[in-house]
Amino acid sequence: MRPTLDTDFFSLALPRAIGHRGCAGSYPENTMVSFQAAVEAGAPYLELDIHTSRDGKVVVSHDGELERTCARRGHIRELDWADIASADAGFTFSPDGKSFPFRGKGIRIPLLREVLSAFAATRFVIEVKQTEPSVVPMLLKVLDETRMRRMVLVASEHQAPIDEVRALAPEIPTNFPYQEVAGFLQAVASRSADYRPPGDALQIPPEYESWRLVSPETVEAAHRFGVEMHVWTVNEESEMRELLGLGVDGILSDFPARLLKVIREMSRR
Repeated sequence: MRPTLDTDFFSLALPRAIGHRGCAGSYPENTMVSFQAAVEAGAPYLELDIHTSRDGKVVVSHDGELERTCARRGHIRELDWADIASADAGFTFSPDGKSFPFRGKGIRIPLLREVLSAFAATRFVIEVKQTEPSVVPMLLKVLDETRMRRMVLVASEHQAPIDEVRALAPEIPTNFPYQEVAGFLQAVASRSADYRPPGDALQIPPEYESWRLVSPETVEAAHRFGVEMHVWTVNEESEMRELLGLGVDGILSDFPARLLKVIREMSRR
């Protein structure tokens, strides 16, 4: 990990159980009820995604549009917060494809400030989805106002936001954006002795297209280079066991209670 870090994100014992968008398999993703369910299940880490509204609010949403989760048209960055807050964030969620138990229940898209304030003892993976305009200055402002700068890792698949975080807040840990993951894999394949990891935690899927990304070789290399490996999004117990057996440091899951059960079972062996 980078020597500039000054963080509590990594202070808990391994492995890291990370609630993906809260408890997104059972509740509307990236909502307060989803985060609350994950925390009540025992998840010490939450993952969420952010964009900014037209009037400069940092909004928790995976998509830049409202349609998939709220069945309503509109781009977050083209709407004021008041408009976004009026959308029904539970409208489209269905556990079985037939029923919609959270529709019309007053569930809305939250602000990042609300989530961090409500779960101040929790550590967060904050994924920056928006690249233009930059969300990073507003993100750092919210982290300072909520006193949560030490409790987060900032992630993005895009290079620009991560470069900006590293420049403005080098003490905050980051993931590896897409091109940096490729660089890590090239270093593993070439057995490079000169590779210096630019980030602090690889957050990758088990495989990408036909490429197996998580293997004994890549896990060993990550640890040799001094970085953690977190794998997303893993919902089946058999795959959780396989990955934990390989020695990955964390798993992101839509079902954090299921993941925590597997971790407990494996710790008793």
